[in-house]
Amino acid sequence: MSTSTKTMAAAQTKNRTKIRVMAQVGMLSAIALVLMLFEIPLPFAPSFYEIDFSEVPVLVGCFAMGPLAGAMIEFIKIILNFAVNGTMTAGVGEIANFLIGCAFVVPAGLIYKKKHNRTGAIVGMISGTLFMTILGCFLNAYVLLPAYAKAFQMPMDALVGMGTAVNSHITSVTTLVIFAIVPFNLLKGVLVSLIVFLIYKKISPIFHMGR
Repeated sequence: MSTSTKTMAAAQTKNRTKIRVMAQVGMLSAIALVLMLFEIPLPFAPSFYEIDFSEVPVLVGCFAMGPLAGAMIEFIKIILNFAVNGTMTAGVGEIANFLIGCAFVVPAGLIYKKKHNRTGAIVGMISGTLFMTILGCFLNAYVLLPAYAKAFQMPMDALVGMGTAVNSHITSVTTLVIFAIVPFNLLKGVLVSLIVFLIYKKISPIFHMGR
């Protein structure tokens, strides 16, 4: 095989890989959007905190194609949801959700990429869950909650009061973070990680077909 033929074959392979990745990113983004529409209320948190499983396909994509692909899926998911449902926070909530989602999947994907086995996946998901929880606390306290209060033209005390209604220990923004936001993010991280851990090995061959 001549050098030019090898170059053409390599270029064709590279193009096929790009097309496959784009198709997979699009597919997982669409699945994430659908899952994002099904939100489950939690008994320990105010009604504006509802859990969904849209991070499952995002994390799957992160493991299968790398952290950059995972961030792309997260971004497209947020944009699609914005297009379908609009926004109530002038886009602030969507930006915060993108950052919180990436805080979960990107560290998990980076660790799994370096340690490509079950241990790497577990360590990655634990690290991602903890990092998401920490960043989620900061963004909720200083970005999301103030944005919601402004969007709905209500004082912060009213949002805290919604937390007090479900948990008498919630009496301030700090206690809202401790007793609602922290367990919310931990629970979401654990549930999403468990689902991905159970399904990834079974579905991962799909993402490597044609390589």
